[in-house]
Amino acid sequence: MALATVTENPDEKGEAAAASPRDKGLARRFAGLLPAGSKLGRLIILLNMVGLAILIAGALVLNELRRGLIQAQIDGLTTQGQFIVKVLDETATVGDPAPALKAQQASEFLQILFIPRGQRARLFDSTGQLVADSEAVADRVEAHALARARKPGEKPWPLITRKDHDPRALARAQAGLAVEIKTALAGHPVAGVRFTETGDRVVSVSMPIQHVAAVLGVLTLEAGDVDKIVAAQRAALVPFILIAITATLASSLMLNRLVARPVLRLARAADRVRLAGEREMSLPDIARRDDELGDLARALAEMTHAQSERMDATERFAADVAHEIRNPLTSIRSAVETLDLVTDPAVINRLLGIVKQDAGRLDRLITDISNASRIDAELSRVPPEPIDVERLLTEIANLYEAQVKPGPGPLGVRVRYTSDRALRMVVPAMVMARENPLGQVLRNLIDNARSFSPPGGTVSLSATRAKGRVVIYVDDEGPGVPPDNLETVFERFYTARPKGQVFGGNSGLGLSIARQIITAYGGEVRAESRLNPDGSVAGARFLVNLPDAPHGVGH
Repeated sequence: MALATVTENPDEKGEAAAASPRDKGLARRFAGLLPAGSKLGRLIILLNMVGLAILIAGALVLNELRRGLIQAQIDGLTTQGQFIVKVLDETATVGDPAPALKAQQASEFLQILFIPRGQRARLFDSTGQLVADSEAVADRVEAHALARARKPGEKPWPLITRKDHDPRALARAQAGLAVEIKTALAGHPVAGVRFTETGDRVVSVSMPIQHVAAVLGVLTLEAGDVDKIVAAQRAALVPFILIAITATLASSLMLNRLVARPVLRLARAADRVRLAGEREMSLPDIARRDDELGDLARALAEMTHAQSERMDATERFAADVAHEIRNPLTSIRSAVETLDLVTDPAVINRLLGIVKQDAGRLDRLITDISNASRIDAELSRVPPEPIDVERLLTEIANLYEAQVKPGPGPLGVRVRYTSDRALRMVVPAMVMARENPLGQVLRNLIDNARSFSPPGGTVSLSATRAKGRVVIYVDDEGPGVPPDNLETVFERFYTARPKGQVFGGNSGLGLSIARQIITAYGGEVRAESRLNPDGSVAGARFLVNLPDAPHGVGH
């Protein structure tokens, strides 16, 4: 006899859903939310998922165990029911003149049949009315009393005889049992889990009693230990819950150790730099980590180191400024004090000339110092943009050429730009900078070159592009740069002037400002001496090396 069970497998549904194109698209979409490249992010997600994974695994394992136990009970009840139905068909049914179920013999058979503890057997006739109940039979000592309780014309027993239960539970149990009986009377065995009048869940098997092809009744077998299975399942889930709690607690402690404590140490180190006056922040144990906190610690250490170097540079700059300003002030004070002691008009005029010269020197120093102090703020406030090098050099050369005046001194020196075809072979040579600061660099270099050039000399400008760099050359025809001074010329207030030039005519900050600006733009500036074929010095050369702007930016 075939057994029809009305159950569904959620695992098969899950596999079908996982294989659908829609879910695959959702998986790809949510995969973008994962912290790619973030080690701490992956660690946090992993640790938080451990406890959940343990609970899910435990629930799945126990769910399969519960299904297996229930299915085993269904199989057992089915085998038992098939045996009882076969015996009832042989002993309690008649075929002539019409097929019928002999209710008294069927009741007697249930009376003498051994029904295991925790199981219940009920017999229903072809109209769905209760004929016999193993619980009712077990409550009587004499089997004949049960037969006399059912007389012809007497109202049949109800499906459920107890009246002391919750009406809603009784109605639900009555409806569930009625559905099973109706299905079995149609000739289809039914097996599954349903609720009883007490609200308990039972495993139930209802099988039709057939004589040849006629359905004469229904045998229903119940096993009421489903709640015990559920309780055992819940009890078995407790270890998984405890393991999940332990794993979550351990992951929380690990996250506290790996994330919270280092962040707190970084915050306290930052407070020490801010409040205690420490110059640098160093946490080598955190900086050695190969994750985001290690990157943060290294970045903070580098930031405070750069800040310390800037503070040292500021202190040195302040000391240099005080020294440079003190010299003209001392000269002015000496000249003023001497004016009170002399009466010779020539001496007085000479002393007044010194005062005037030193006052002009102070004015130039203060102007250049102010410009140097504003450079850092300007460079950090305004982002760089693509600058056409050839256009800038052409405009600067034309500006100086328009100011040339015949005669001795820097104003008599010409400035010429020689274009290089390589700068425009594909696209114009572009560098990432700001036009005003870069123009100031070139003007400082040109002014320095003009001051060292002989009367009627020429300062040559040129540029080349090679290996992703743009190099600008500023050449003069002066005495060149001594090898020992190739770096010192870029120091603040260095003023090695050519002979015959008025002392104090330069502040010594021009080349220092030029290097400061070019370094901020990721380039370098250096000096060298140009040599003639015979080995003699042809003049000085200053090279400005800047990275070429990325292709397509500003082109």
